[in-house]
Parts: sequence; structure tokens; C-alpha cells
Amino acid sequence: MATTRTAHTVWEGELLKGSGVVTFDSSGIQSQPVSWPSRAEQANGKTSPEELIAGAHSSCFSMALSHGLTGAGTPPTRLETKADVTFQPGEGITGIHLTVEGQVPGLDQEGFQAAAEEAKKNCPVSQALAGTSISLTAKLA
Repeated sequence: MATTRTAHTVWEGELLKGSGVVTFDSSGIQSQPVSWPSRAEQANGKTSPEELIAGAHSSCFSMALSHGLTGAGTPPTRLETKADVTFQPGEGITGIHLTVEGQVPGLDQEGFQAAAEEAKKNCPVSQALAGTSISLTAKLA
């Protein structure tokens, strides 16, 4: 069964001086302010499309890796994934780097690296971002 998640943004003003609010309709979590300076300069308490992508990618990757490890008979006890999404004004998103540290009883570093690479390839968010360079660092805790 397909699911759809919805968010919306209300933007006021021109790009450089304006600002907006992102509302997460499906979950009802707290709305977040967004602005060009928060995207291209310092966050200053506001979010950006790239931070939202980083959250989506880190959570999707963690789920994909957990699923793959469990299917291979080595379920993880803990995975911590960070996604760094790099934005260059005038160019766009220039790359994403995933860093994952895992606690996986019965698995060596080589097996963990292979599972992480597979998760990176099969994570639906990675697939949606296929036009972007995605790199990976994986290590066991």
C-alpha cells in the first residue's frame, strides 16, 4: 500500500530578504522557519531544504541498513547515521556524505562496510537523490 507524506511552506517576500515557515502536515511536528541566509550562510536557528534532506536521508539509510543486517542474520543493536548535505549557492546540492557507526554483534568491519554500501544503494532516499554524489564512511563501534 502506497503512502504519501505532506509538508508545505508559506514564503513571504523576495528570496534574499524574505522568509518562510515549513509545516509538517502529516506528522504535525513543530513548524520550522526557513530563509535564504539559513540556507546559504549560518543556520541561526532556522532550517533549510538541505537540512531536511539530511534528516530524511539519515533516517532512511538507517532503516535500510537495519533491514539488510537483520535479513542477513546479524541484526544491529544500534546504528547512528549522520548525513552531511553540501549546498553551493549558484550550483545547488554538490554532494552528500553519510557517516554511520554501528553496533552489530557477530559482524566484522568488512561485512559492515558491505552492508552499508548495499543500504546506500537501496535506500529509497538515496535512489531519489541519484543525481547527486553520495559518499559513505562506515565503522563498527
